[in-house]
Amino acid sequence: MSKELDIVIVGGGPIGIACALECKKRNWTYVVIEKGALTNSLFNYPKNMTFFSTSEKLEIDDIPFISNNPKPNRDEALEYYRRVTTTNNLNIHLYEEVTSINKEKSKFTTITSKTSYHSKKVIISTGFYDIPKLLDVPGESLDKVSHYYKEAHPYTLQDVIVVGASNSAVDAALEIYRKGGRVTMVIRGEEIGDRVKYWVRPDIINRIEEGSITAYYNANIVSISDHEATIRTPNGEITIPNDYVIALTGYLPNFKLLTDNHIELSKDDKMIPKYHSETMESNVKGLYLAGVICGGKETHKWFIENSRMHAKKIALHIEKSL
Repeated sequence: MSKELDIVIVGGGPIGIACALECKKRNWTYVVIEKGALTNSLFNYPKNMTFFSTSEKLEIDDIPFISNNPKPNRDEALEYYRRVTTTNNLNIHLYEEVTSINKEKSKFTTITSKTSYHSKKVIISTGFYDIPKLLDVPGESLDKVSHYYKEAHPYTLQDVIVVGASNSAVDAALEIYRKGGRVTMVIRGEEIGDRVKYWVRPDIINRIEEGSITAYYNANIVSISDHEATIRTPNGEITIPNDYVIALTGYLPNFKLLTDNHIELSKDDKMIPKYHSETMESNVKGLYLAGVICGGKETHKWFIENSRMHAKKIALHIEKSL
């Protein structure tokens, strides 16, 4: 693409869509580039996932989100963001991956798996769901090991280890148990995470206390083999029968995309990118950050509910220079 655009938006999730709406309202030329499906992270959520937030807190640009329940589920969210996109005829290119962003003077060239785009500004809103935190143990590469969970049916009558104690791990453990799987949870801390949805946390604690789900606290997986897994517990190592391991230990943003483009990260282990909190502009002039990626490794800090306003902050700042 030879024509220069005003804005290139990297990431077609809810916040990328919100940025596109701001561009359209101002008649700016723009494109959203998404390497997967529309709202790819939400698409890859478990099929029966229910949001912690209520529907009005997931709305973007004051477009109403009508849900059948107080807290919407994955399918309702996909329908909402899909309708927002199609009704507003947003310019979004799917299944196209950004490989590099180059700045020369005050202009940007964004190179993708299909073409290249020239623009005055770039917004990165890529989220964090594509890069799982690995266990780094022998056997993690086996086909029986997954870092994502979709639905419970394949695990019926199977010995399943769920690693983690976050919302996703708890939801997976409960669903698999209720679909007839034999569930063991391996939890690094000493209890179920305090950020687990308040209506789910008592359920998992009760299932553990009654023995329906086995849980090892202050524990880690040591190794995984075809039919077993070894767990290090406070009482020593144990080896148990195992058919599947679902390691829901969290995910990371694409830090390489940031550092390759000279965005500075904090020197501590949080790796928070540098940006101005009022404008969302990074330390690279003309390159903005929006959404979850602003939290670095603290992926629980930003989510749709509290980062949807990033789009308006960015647009208000860009208005002064376009």
